[in-house]
Amino acid sequence: MKKILLALALLGTVQAKEQTIGFAAGCFWGVEKHFEKMEGVIRATSGYAGGEDSNPTYQKILDRRFNGGKGKNHTETVEVVYDDQQVSTRRLIEDFWELHDPTQADGQGNDKGDNYRSALFYTTEDQRKIAEETKGIYQKLLAEKGYGKITTKIEKLQKFYPAEAYHQDYLQKHPNGYCPDHATGVKFEKKRAKKQEMIQPLGGKEIVVIDADDCPFCAQFKKDVTDAYRGDTPLRTVHKTQLQGFDIQTKLDATPTILFIVDGKEAGAYRGYMPPEAFYKTLGAFVLGTDSEAFKIAFDQGTEGRFCKQYDKFKHTGDGVFIDALSGVILFDTKDRFNSHSGWLSFYRSVNGSTVEKEDNRYGMKRVEVRAKKSGIHLGHVFEDAPGGRRRFCINATVLKFIPRDKITKNK
Repeated sequence: MKKILLALALLGTVQAKEQTIGFAAGCFWGVEKHFEKMEGVIRATSGYAGGEDSNPTYQKILDRRFNGGKGKNHTETVEVVYDDQQVSTRRLIEDFWELHDPTQADGQGNDKGDNYRSALFYTTEDQRKIAEETKGIYQKLLAEKGYGKITTKIEKLQKFYPAEAYHQDYLQKHPNGYCPDHATGVKFEKKRAKKQEMIQPLGGKEIVVIDADDCPFCAQFKKDVTDAYRGDTPLRTVHKTQLQGFDIQTKLDATPTILFIVDGKEAGAYRGYMPPEAFYKTLGAFVLGTDSEAFKIAFDQGTEGRFCKQYDKFKHTGDGVFIDALSGVILFDTKDRFNSHSGWLSFYRSVNGSTVEKEDNRYGMKRVEVRAKKSGIHLGHVFEDAPGGRRRFCINATVLKFIPRDKITKNK
């Protein structure tokens, strides 16, 4: 769509009109990230506006906030430059209202102070009219949900001062951070057409991932973890407003937040993007227990005893596959299994793309370690001593589960 509009504009068919507007909705890092990824936005810049200091810096604004001073302080603001042929002013302003809690005075969440106050800075009369109109509509929607009066100031943008370089694209530069989520969950009518489904505890152990719209770290966690997750412990991804009947102690103002739940009660939580290795180690402790043999094998590179109980159970199973006990991802196929008489499960190969190999020089030996690609758990080692000069994947049965072939589709 962008390319088509650009081509038409160059031909003179579409007259692209560049406009500028300023949004202050708490910490500018998340606000900038939200708007810069929207189609039609040319650029989004973090900075300062609405104050009287003619040469503001981040430190000066903090000093004024904590120590007082004459005149009006600036607030953290994102200057959005956009093509109004690709994204409407109304769409941007409605997103601004929905992005934060405009009823909170001088702050958002734990970010307290006038430098975090809510404000909308218009540059055209049309922007001002849309801002006032949508404010009135949103105030009614908020009141229906028990919220108070909107405190947002709607002002003409007098001067915008770009923030220091380290503030620009901050969340891109720090991918292990989290996206502040101070939204009320109240949406304009056109976005509320689909009724929000509430969720209740399933009973037993489960994982609940709290996400938010336009959260890059939520999208990254989904790509790295949840899209491939097939584990036995149920995992659901929801908005915080969908929870019903849960006993949660962690403040849900950051996304993603990964909650580990037992019978509806929080047993643990992680705020922010959780790398796969951290997620699966936490999950291992959650479902296996840190003192279990399976946990020690998976995360401390342990080795089960020869001819162990699990090996004895798995060595003569019927046709099927062996999966990662935590992620549920298929790792080995019985078609590749053979009896090496070693006392450990042996395979000629792993399922394509399911494992990774690493050099292991511990204990004065030169070996090749095998790990599950998705969860990162230790599986065993691979040797070059199988019949016919083939490879032998020597695998700990304790970290695997068996699925009969006719049940595989239920595991996907």
